Amino acid sequence: MSTTRRDFLKIAIGTPAVLSLGSTAPAFLEKAAAADPNPDADRVLVVVQLSGGNDGLNTVVPYDNDEYGRNRKTLRMTKRDVIPIGSDLGLHPELTQMKRLLDDGHLGFVQGVGYPNPEGGHPESMRIWQTARLDAQVCQTGWLGRAIDAASAKTSAPGTFVGRYARPLTVNAASTVVPTTRSVEDWKLRSEATPHSALQDAAPLLQEIGHRQETAHTHAAAVEQVIRTGGRRDYPNTSFGTDMRIVAQLIEANVGVRIFNLDGGGGGDIGGFDNHAAQKDNHAALLRQLSEGMAAFLDDLEKRGLLDRVVLITFSEFGRTLKENGRRGTDHGSAAPMLIAGGKVRPGLIGEHPSMTELENGGPKHHTDFRRVYATLLDNWLGIDSQRVLGERFEPVKLLA
Repeated sequence: MSTTRRDFLKIAIGTPAVLSLGSTAPAFLEKAAAADPNPDADRVLVVVQLSGGNDGLNTVVPYDNDEYGRNRKTLRMTKRDVIPIGSDLGLHPELTQMKRLLDDGHLGFVQGVGYPNPEGGHPESMRIWQTARLDAQVCQTGWLGRAIDAASAKTSAPGTFVGRYARPLTVNAASTVVPTTRSVEDWKLRSEATPHSALQDAAPLLQEIGHRQETAHTHAAAVEQVIRTGGRRDYPNTSFGTDMRIVAQLIEANVGVRIFNLDGGGGGDIGGFDNHAAQKDNHAALLRQLSEGMAAFLDDLEKRGLLDRVVLITFSEFGRTLKENGRRGTDHGSAAPMLIAGGKVRPGLIGEHPSMTELENGGPKHHTDFRRVYATLLDNWLGIDSQRVLGERFEPVKLLA
């Protein structure tokens, strides 16, 4: 009687193990042996989506600019309000933890980032950022999904989405299954004891997958150890803080994931940046959660000796208008800063703060194409050919130290 591939997987590692991995089980086992067990071998990229359109002008604040002051009657921040980071720029007062990261040399702000002829709507603009294509409506894969496809030959599960909401287009891949991670427990390999007679019957097949099974269980043991030790325990009690802790645990377990995507949309803590009304308090709460979650994550990585392996970036579909509206909020704009953090990033302000007089969509005009940031991280951090992922070459930005 012929034995199917799924049959011998059931015999080799037990039915519950295969079922727990679902459709990714064969690929996981086939490629597990390719993952390098050296925790310093692979660099990791963490991409955090700030859904709704973050107000960059009240994140990195041009507090001394006359145009800024005249156009923001209730949202304006003065020199007394901000955390100074330069002669005429400051951080939002809720970004105290980010200021510490900046002082430690672990945080940079890529200023004036956007794309040509920006769309005004959320779905259109977000799709462009997620696909890295200006013709995004005809593209069904995300830029991280294509990067995961490119990395899939070297590791078992090169990328994952971490969160409790719908997986974003960003990680849609053409040929690789990208799992959703809601808990580090999702990476445990649960199997029942296999009868010795069954192993004897399957001996020829086990010769094919034996070393892969061993590696899979090594990874599972690493996950179990990370769960037991727990690492840093004082992450903020928010969904974003929980997700950041999961990412840190999986990086320490070294299960082969090189690309993590987190999305604050769908009602999460780091969603809700679309502040058309009553922006002041809501934006402050969001920035505080972002700052505290990122700081806990980077501190945890440093404690684990992993900080130099990791780069984290944030993006939002657009910035906000310079002028506040009649509801004490702001509307959809264009350029906004991207945050970049890690042990090997270039700290401080990267690029000039955008002009307050040269506007598009009522907000600061971009001077740095976001695909240049993506290309730099692909080529110079992950070692993945950016042209293969983005479809063309882009001039790099000096992001890394």
